[in-house]
Amino acid sequence: MLLMVGLGNPGAKYAGNRHNIGFMALDRIAADHGFSPWKARFQGLVAEGRLGENRVTLLKPQTFMNLSGQSVGEAMRYLKLTPAEVVVLHDELDLAPGTCRLKTGGGHAGHNGLRSIHQHIGEAYRRLRIGIGHPGHKDKVSGYVLSDFARAEEGMVEDLLRGISDGAEALARGDGAAFGTALAARVAPPRAKPVARPAAPAAEPEPAPPLDPLEALRRRFS
Repeated sequence: MLLMVGLGNPGAKYAGNRHNIGFMALDRIAADHGFSPWKARFQGLVAEGRLGENRVTLLKPQTFMNLSGQSVGEAMRYLKLTPAEVVVLHDELDLAPGTCRLKTGGGHAGHNGLRSIHQHIGEAYRRLRIGIGHPGHKDKVSGYVLSDFARAEEGMVEDLLRGISDGAEALARGDGAAFGTALAARVAPPRAKPVARPAAPAAEPEPAPPLDPLEALRRRFS
């Protein structure tokens, strides 16, 4: 059994925010892998299903980001899981958009959702850090994470979510290399091989200039 948690804020107002990429990723996984309909449970929304050989409960806390740990802790205790059986998908300012990194343990780096989870279950859980980029200055962070992805980023976000879903089975079994391969196939598809161009035909030699008539006679009778 695995508890896979996506972080975000509840409500239509926040649905497209960068801060909600964890919710978006779980929605895509649930849709692509035939999970049950979402239902209210553990102060959140829950869907159940399988990823490969693993039974998985997906959880989207509905407590708002800074209280996410309440929902995660309640679910973990009810399901009798250890922190090592919890995977949290969350936005990461320090990674470029379209990139992901797996991590186990460590600090929360000021992320309010992770800070709350630390308080309720400790830090020994797995994380999928989903890059959203940084606005460039700390004073702009709050407005940035609570704003929607730009229209120009929509294709990147779509590829990213599909890549996470493609790699969800590998993520569930803890195979980071296979997850990375599945993700890369979506966000960094192989470039098309250049088409070989036919070689240009060799230039024909220019014809020799005509001989002077007197020179032609001289050569003829010499």
